Amino acid sequence: MAKILYVEDNEDNIYMLSQRLQRKGFDVDVARDGQEGVHKATQDLPDLILMDLDLPVLTGWEATQLLKDADETSHIPIIVLTSYAMKGDREKAISAGADDFETKPVKLANLMEKITRYLGKPETG
Repeated sequence: MAKILYVEDNEDNIYMLSQRLQRKGFDVDVARDGQEGVHKATQDLPDLILMDLDLPVLTGWEATQLLKDADETSHIPIIVLTSYAMKGDREKAISAGADDFETKPVKLANLMEKITRYLGKPETG
């Protein structure tokens, strides 16, 4: 079972997406701020990280950069999930080290295609 770390501070988003991913067969852990996300990613080495950008303590931009700069976590794919949809935001997220970008509200089919691509495994449910 692939492990996904979901870094998000909005409880409604956490509940909705975590439940949907768990029904697809993923083991989902949650961090509620960027610093906790960096800590959990470093300790648990998840298979993939879903990262909100607008987070307390450390922003998603900062957390992504730290994770991609660290040898032990640089290989973990990070998909940014954000309501930022302005021109250039995708490029900014990629330049911070994100592997991909998905806007909120999340379209599960689009996100599942990206998760499947980065995990190199067929969808589990």
